[in-house]
This record gives sequence, C-alpha cells and structure tokens, in this order.
Amino acid sequence: MDNENMLEKDFKEIIKNIKNEIYKTQTLIMSDANKRLLELYFYIGKVVNENSSWGNKFIESLSTEMKIEFPNIKGFSVRNIKNMKKFYAEISSNEKVQMASAQIPWSHNLLILDKIKDIDERLWYMQKCVENGWSVDVLELQIDTKLYERQGKAIKDNNFNEKLISPLSDMANSMQKDPYIFNLPLLKEKYIETELENALVERIKDTLIELRKRI
Repeated sequence: MDNENMLEKDFKEIIKNIKNEIYKTQTLIMSDANKRLLELYFYIGKVVNENSSWGNKFIESLSTEMKIEFPNIKGFSVRNIKNMKKFYAEISSNEKVQMASAQIPWSHNLLILDKIKDIDERLWYMQKCVENGWSVDVLELQIDTKLYERQGKAIKDNNFNEKLISPLSDMANSMQKDPYIFNLPLLKEKYIETELENALVERIKDTLIELRKRI
C-alpha cells in the first residue's frame, strides 16, 4: 500500500511538471509567433509606405490579392493593412520601440500607437505590458487613468531584457486567442494543449503500471 501511495504521489508530481513544461512551451510558441507576425506586418507596412504614391488603390488591390491567395488567414483587410503602414511609420525610426513592440500583441501595439505620441511613454507602457501581463482592456484603462504620469518616467535607459510571459497572464491569454496569430498555417494551439499532453501522460501511466506489477 505504501508503495502504491508513493507511486500515486510521484505520478501527480510528474503530471504537474509535465503541465508546467507544456505551459512554458505553449507560451514560447505564442511569443515567437507573435514576434514573427509583427515582423511580417512591419515588412508589409514598409512596402505599403514605399508605394504611398499609388494612394488607397494600392492598399485595396493588395488586400484583395492577399485574401485570394490566403483565404484562411485573417489580417489582410484594408483597415488592417493601413494599420501596418502606420505601425511601420511610427516605429521604424526607433530601435528600442521596435524591440519592445515585438514582445506585445498586435492589438496592444495599435492601442499604444493610437493613444500615445511620446516615445518614452510608449516604451514605458510596452514594458509594463510585458512585466504585468496586461490584457488590452487593462492597458487601455491604465493609459486613460495616466498611470505613466502617476508612477514616473524612468525608462530611458531600459534595455528591455528578454522576459517569458506567464502562461496565466491576461496578455498571454489574449495572445492565445489572437485570431491573427493562430490563423497562421501549421500552428495549432490545441496540438500543444491536448495531443502532446495526452501522449506524455499515457506514456507515464503505462510506465507506472509496469512498475506496480514488478513491486
């Protein structure tokens, strides 16, 4: 009986550790997908900006072509392509802003660019999103209530060290539900959450059963 209880205890600990690793992996995948999506949007924004002389007709034609070529991928509406152009124009001249923007979701970037014009203040809110895992609604509330002015402006020398977003944070949850990220080809959220977990758990169960038989 003692051996069985010990095995049960060990099994629960093993499952807990596996789940933690799955959360970490899921968060890394989401973060990497978000970064690459923003790199894509930055590139498209650059192209649109370089062809501004063609006016809105260029954006409309680009939107139509992308929807035909990639019918299952969201994000190529005329409005969003205009947002990409704005995204490029607003951050291309500042390397720190580019680096910080890659750590937060698209919706967070758009909100900050729309509501805040000061570079240092933008950087400060981007960093706080990463540190605290704010959802876009919380971010908007903090901006509207002028949190930056209330907590100071010490960010000029920040080097934006790499941080792993907590899998339980509001921002990570927002990123997980982002229709743009998980509409990318070959990226299946549920694969990490169910297929991988189930396969690992079943393998451990089989091992523990074999161990019990030998005791």
